[in-house]
Amino acid sequence: MTEPTFEHLDVNGLRMKVAIQGNGPLVLLCHGLPELWISWRAQMQALADAGYRAVAPDMRGYCRDCAAAISCRAQGIGFSGSVHPL
Repeated sequence: MTEPTFEHLDVNGLRMKVAIQGNGPLVLLCHGLPELWISWRAQMQALADAGYRAVAPDMRGYCRDCAAAISCRAQGIGFSGSVHPL
């Protein structure tokens, strides 16, 4: 069993924490309200074991180190603008 690694990425002026596990084709896992990346931990392990690279970001506003004071709409950044650069 492997553990995910973590990166902090600058995406459209925001800093996002991203959990990464495995190598191979990308599978992007996006959590909902009120979850964090860790809600995908079991699936990330299974995907990594199956030969995929599982990437699970803490979506904007859901973690202490990635929350921003300005709303997505005010900046013109929606969901796709937050995850596309990942």
